[in-house]
Amino acid sequence: MSKQIFIAHSGGAQGSPGQGSHDFVEWLSKSLGSGYEIQCPIIEDPEAPEFSMWKSMFNHKLANLTGEVILIGHSLGGSMLLKYLSEEETETNLRIKGLLLISVPYWGRDGWNVNDFTLKGNFQDHLPELRKVHLYHCLNDPIVPCDHMKHYQTHFTDAIAHQLSGNDHAFKNGLQKVVETIKSLE
Repeated sequence: MSKQIFIAHSGGAQGSPGQGSHDFVEWLSKSLGSGYEIQCPIIEDPEAPEFSMWKSMFNHKLANLTGEVILIGHSLGGSMLLKYLSEEETETNLRIKGLLLISVPYWGRDGWNVNDFTLKGNFQDHLPELRKVHLYHCLNDPIVPCDHMKHYQTHFTDAIAHQLSGNDHAFKNGLQKVVETIKSLE
């Protein structure tokens, strides 16, 4: 049986090479090979995202998954995944084997104020059981400053933080540490 991975994509255009999370998802699929079922559904209008779009997609797609799953949130998709998991009542048979958050913005601080995206102050207390949380962020990320990861570290005190050298955000050429983490969760 294939291991399930569900990816919440970044904001902006998706679905074609060079857009949003597309290249990272393609790279991850090739790097992991067979034995993994990767889903990365695209919201209704990724270039003008609203939480309601993410909520609708999560309600539909996560409800169809059962068993163990690794959740990956890339950029905006990571913060929307956290918002959904912490604020929405869901009836699911999922067991979250790991939560991997890549270049995720922390809304509500430092000029990143979009009420529709902001998490509640104690959001971590309302999440389902998470076995492992990993945070990945490049030190010189040109889109989301690395200090956003530090905000998440205050909420996830047991998280494993991977502060990466370089200035990548989209990881079009991949992120080997994510593959290593996924394989370590087996």
